Amino acid sequence: MTYKNHPMVSRVVFGRGSFSQLSDILAPKRLNVKAPFIYLVDDVFKGNAWLTSRISLAYEDQLLFISADKEPSTSQVDELVEQIILNHKDHPSGIIGIGGGTILDLAKAVAIMLTNEGGAKDYQGWDLVKSPAIYHVGVPTISGTGAEVSRTTVLTGPDRKLGINSDFTPFDQVILDPELTKDVPKDQWFYTGMDCFIHCVESLNGTYLNAFSQSYGEKAYDLCKEIFMDGNGSAEEMQDKLMMASWHGGMSIAYSQVGVAHAMSYGLGYHLGVKHGIGNCIVFDHLEEFYPKDVAIFKEMKKIHGINLPQGICAQLTDDEFNIMIDVALGLEPLWENALGKKWKQIITREKLRTLYEKM
Repeated sequence: MTYKNHPMVSRVVFGRGSFSQLSDILAPKRLNVKAPFIYLVDDVFKGNAWLTSRISLAYEDQLLFISADKEPSTSQVDELVEQIILNHKDHPSGIIGIGGGTILDLAKAVAIMLTNEGGAKDYQGWDLVKSPAIYHVGVPTISGTGAEVSRTTVLTGPDRKLGINSDFTPFDQVILDPELTKDVPKDQWFYTGMDCFIHCVESLNGTYLNAFSQSYGEKAYDLCKEIFMDGNGSAEEMQDKLMMASWHGGMSIAYSQVGVAHAMSYGLGYHLGVKHGIGNCIVFDHLEEFYPKDVAIFKEMKKIHGINLPQGICAQLTDDEFNIMIDVALGLEPLWENALGKKWKQIITREKLRTLYEKM
């Protein structure tokens, strides 16, 4: 038996206000005065001096505001890499992603593609990256995706939605500052929080489960129930707990895998452009057959927080469109094997997936 030697984030700072330490953390990593730090920042923070004033640009450093309205794509990664290469003579000292899962995934992918030839689509899959990424830092401003800790960067490509899963993907440094999540809109807070909850459900109920992933998954699962079911405690305490749930949930799937909801959500994301968090919620709402206890808990959480999910998003789709989504979902074989075992193809047929998608 050969055990996978998984990479982990080598350095992490946690604490309210810890974002202010970013400049001190980066200073020793600067290669020279012409090698810039490139900041990829969610454009919701444009004009937000509370956050941007704490980013100290020097020398050739560049701050790029990026919209997170759409899921990150391979073409977007390629464009950013080209822009960075054309604008700077020297290789960057590092890439810093400040935002939610979309921005963090872009930062990881750009850091990889600055040292690997070809286009980002060439690296969608498992362990295809050959050269180490440049130094990259993740600063989540929303909690739940687990992007800050995972070895994948989920991208929509020309042919599929699939991550760059590699040992070179994880951040070298993460700053976990719960204060940065204080202005997240309620529906977004719920959707990304449920991404974390679903990570835990799929990990804990999967065939890949082991004591390592279980210990992280159980902790994150319990924290999610505390936050979304009980809700006892101050806003600050809830922010702290969700940031920890996100980290632990991400660690849980790093050592196992996700399952049915994520596989089907990728189909929605690829063809309909449905954002990952809400896509997981739309799918999970119909998965009583696979996760009966946890779907019931999820429905209770929706009720408590007054969340109404979009209905009928697949109502007008053609046969060809259903087939596109089914192809994307079926392509994620490790997810199905984790969820249902090695004989999953006997359970998950194209007709089965079509029936499930038609409910959404």
